[in-house]
Amino acid sequence: MDTPKEMNTICAISTPYGSGGIAVVRVSGTSAIAIVDKLFHGRKSLIEAKAYTVHYGEIVRVSDTTEVLDQVLVSVFRAPHSFTGEDVVEIAVHGSVFIQREAIKLLLAAGCRMADHGEFTKRAFMNGKMDLSQAEAVADVIASRSAAAHKVAVSQMRGGFSRKLQTL
Repeated sequence: MDTPKEMNTICAISTPYGSGGIAVVRVSGTSAIAIVDKLFHGRKSLIEAKAYTVHYGEIVRVSDTTEVLDQVLVSVFRAPHSFTGEDVVEIAVHGSVFIQREAIKLLLAAGCRMADHGEFTKRAFMNGKMDLSQAEAVADVIASRSAAAHKVAVSQMRGGFSRKLQTL
């Protein structure tokens, strides 16, 4: 069964769960920019935005009226030059749990689906942005608790282990 184009676009909160100053909501897939553009009110449309640009505006809920959820910064990354190799949008919202949940609800209603655990990294692997060793190293970087563990994980994520294997 084919997945509709919009349902191929995933979203998730990319920062640790809980309240904080800022939370990042990541959206990746063929319709990422178009879906976020439906919710974003800024100086210009995100569809017109160049890659590697950041835009200030508001995320809004549109029903009978337009209600502002939050003032945000939106970063636009265009395929194939993104982490996943797809169009990616990262929305920096204020870190209240309520705002994070509402932003996800709006994205789901606009055509995204929730990302599975590790799906952004899986897409990066599937789209040839990293090999399996590098993909596994992403989790090691996130879990590192010492300078030594971090150094090893970053080296592996940047392809150090893969280069050694190729030499062998």
